[in-house]
Amino acid sequence: MSNTVFPSNIPGLAWDNTKTPVFSSVVRTAASGKELRAAFYSYPLWDFKLSYELLRNSTVNGINELKTVLGFFLSRQGKFDSFLYEDPYDCAIADQQIGIGNGSNKVFQLVRDFGGFLEPVMNVKQVDAIKVGGVATTDYSIDSKGKITLTTAPTSGQVVTWSGGYYFRCRFKEDTAEARQFMYKLWDLKQLEFRGCLGDKV
Repeated sequence: MSNTVFPSNIPGLAWDNTKTPVFSSVVRTAASGKELRAAFYSYPLWDFKLSYELLRNSTVNGINELKTVLGFFLSRQGKFDSFLYEDPYDCAIADQQIGIGNGSNKVFQLVRDFGGFLEPVMNVKQVDAIKVGGVATTDYSIDSKGKITLTTAPTSGQVVTWSGGYYFRCRFKEDTAEARQFMYKLWDLKQLEFRGCLGDKV
């Protein structure tokens, strides 16, 4: 499991990229038409599909874009190794509530709210602030799974919040990546797919 971060500073990324939540459910329909349903995922996996319109096989501003992207893919050995991805539109949270004090609990899982749906955040980029009752505190520790432990338990009713950044832990969906040369030292990569989550499923 690698903590290497996917290179997001490549300028040739197209706009027609996709992000798809994936659940796993089973539906059984009786002869009467009555359904029985079971959900196997509490939290979704997320499928990302990126498209690069232009990757230069020459060094520009200190970066060889083609070798940077393909080199990252090669270093992961296709879908074998995981990596961290910073979604530019879903990578930070401010004053997200993570719990309410009861006078005894000191441990709280970092989460992020996406339209009312809460997911645990286990791949933390940075913590900008932890607040208890609206007051920032530095008296806490954080583990590798995004759980914070406060030195002192919040009193009953005190709201605990966090602000900071996070990654998706991902792996490539295929063992191949097809780059196409369309001019001298100019390439494109029409489809680069990977699957990830805010937790530790991948």
